[in-house]
Amino acid sequence: MCNEWTAQDDDAAAARGLNRREFAAAGIAAAIAGFVGTGASATTALSESAVTIATPDGTADAFFVHPASGRHPGIVLWPDIAGLRETYRLVARRRAAAGYAVLAVNQYYRNGPGPVLNSLSEWRTPEGQAKLQPRIAAITHEGTMRDAAAFVHWLDAQAPVDTARRIGTQGYCMGGPAAVRTAAAAPDRVGAAVSFHGASLVTDRPDSPHRLIGSSKAAFLFAIGQNDDARAPQEKDELRAAAQAAGRPAEVEVYRADHGWCTPDAPSFDAAEAERAWGRMMALYAAL
Repeated sequence: MCNEWTAQDDDAAAARGLNRREFAAAGIAAAIAGFVGTGASATTALSESAVTIATPDGTADAFFVHPASGRHPGIVLWPDIAGLRETYRLVARRRAAAGYAVLAVNQYYRNGPGPVLNSLSEWRTPEGQAKLQPRIAAITHEGTMRDAAAFVHWLDAQAPVDTARRIGTQGYCMGGPAAVRTAAAAPDRVGAAVSFHGASLVTDRPDSPHRLIGSSKAAFLFAIGQNDDARAPQEKDELRAAAQAAGRPAEVEVYRADHGWCTPDAPSFDAAEAERAWGRMMALYAAL
């Protein structure tokens, strides 16, 4: 899954002259500042809070941010393998500043509250892997479906969420399949699902994400990394075919960047291609 992919991303960063420590010290802050600052409204006052959500499996912690006034479409944001951390709070704030009520979730809540790691690069350390492996093992496809339904239900109960509009969901890396599962778990509410460099979107399991497209009523954006496509070039065609068979609109595109390129604290972060993918998501969410 993301473990071998991010290892290769680290190798690519090293080839560009950055080791993991140097990227953490110099690259993360600049990347996040540039990405979050691009296109965000500096004049939008936001309200944010740490929240807890009852699920069938326990109590999930999450970050909720929205414009300080008015009612807005809800968004469920699924982080990458390193989990909910400041990077994704900043991404959630940028999304909220564009007029959305965003719930960024801790997918590892079964093993305790987040953050577990402070950056994606920490996942490639022995200490980071030791922290995350038991948390990854606790996540199941069925559990993600239960979580997704609970998160959508929670959003619909919040005053800043406009329930006359449909909900969007976006996921990064392992969060990509979770976004598809969210669309299938709450088909009458989720109108758009976005996968940024999603992992394991096409498998031979009967509940593979690509097979769940037909259980949804959403439009989809699958933004695929060029190295992911090189490893499994048939997956983009299978995603298109699954969407076409289900009668669901889907944009499937391979970007000129490597796995992880949309996450600002990733060594493979590519600002130009991340901004292009963000723009395609904005166009999809406009129809919510």
